Amino acid sequence: MKVLVPALALAAACTALPASAQSTDSAPPASTPAPSAAAPAKAATPSGEGGTWRLMASPYTIHYSHDPNHRPVWMVGFERERRDGLLWGACYFSNSFGQPSGMVYGGQRLYDFSPYPQLYAQWTAGVMYGYKGEYKDKVPFNYGGFSPGVVLALGWQFTPRYSVQANILGNSAMMFQFSVDLP
Repeated sequence: MKVLVPALALAAACTALPASAQSTDSAPPASTPAPSAAAPAKAATPSGEGGTWRLMASPYTIHYSHDPNHRPVWMVGFERERRDGLLWGACYFSNSFGQPSGMVYGGQRLYDFSPYPQLYAQWTAGVMYGYKGEYKDKVPFNYGGFSPGVVLALGWQFTPRYSVQANILGNSAMMFQFSVDLP
């Protein structure tokens, strides 16, 4: 089975946050929703540097097709998200063939595109290392174990600190991830 095939195109649409001018001497209208306890992590970010550090782990990945060479896949990593949703990070993982692998990446977390404020989308792109030897052709553009990688994801922010995410790994697999935002 193929592993982590980079996507050729990525499109995401976000709706603008509604903004309305209110005078300082009037109370907000009754239809204004109260802030949710499960608002996106970026909204709960403290002042100062204006970002969030995130630890993440994936205990399970499901492959779209069976290959007798597949091994269990796991991942650990960290990310730094700015207030505007741009992020960078790195992860260490065991690839589908049991080889130690890693990826450094940049991307963006997208909020406010659905009626559910807890729902977010994320895209990342970067350089992956680890598909070597007989598995070097399992990812495109592999040169000496280095290849490009793109991951598309949908997630749910349960609380300002905890979230789960489903990562689409090309046409090969889906990785389930747990994340915790550090205070």
